Amino acid sequence: MSYTITMLDQMSQSEFIVAIGSIFEHTPEIAAEAWRSQPFADVQNLHQVMAAIVLKMSDDAQLKLICAHPDLGSKFKMAEASVQEQSTVGLDQLSATEYDRFQYLNQAYKDKFAFPFIIAVRNHTKDSILKAFEKRILNNLEVEKKQAIAEIIEIARWRLILAVNN
Repeated sequence: MSYTITMLDQMSQSEFIVAIGSIFEHTPEIAAEAWRSQPFADVQNLHQVMAAIVLKMSDDAQLKLICAHPDLGSKFKMAEASVQEQSTVGLDQLSATEYDRFQYLNQAYKDKFAFPFIIAVRNHTKDSILKAFEKRILNNLEVEKKQAIAEIIEIARWRLILAVNN
């Protein structure tokens, strides 16, 4: 369902959480906290409020948020928003060779950082995602954690744009 900012501003906290609690993967508490900042000027303002909440989260809470995301190209059950996002660049239709490559990179990345590789797929192609994998695996843990959070915030921006009409 699509919402307007006015509709969101008139919702109770529980209604707000139902409406946009999945914007950040399996972390409805971000929406619960954002609700307290009503009214929102527009979708960008709502996104800024939610992003600020994420950036103020403890390291453990940020790590939990990062770990809530699925592997790219995975055939395992994932949130509907992730399924749709990954399908926009064909990650749901990988050849056997591509699938093996994604699985290898996912595992190598998780072995190094202990969390999944996160990228805002709507800004990429399969090829640019693979290049980003190969580049980012060279980062240190702190740089990559910050990058993962930045990517999650970008994913949320796209999800809000699709869910909220100004």
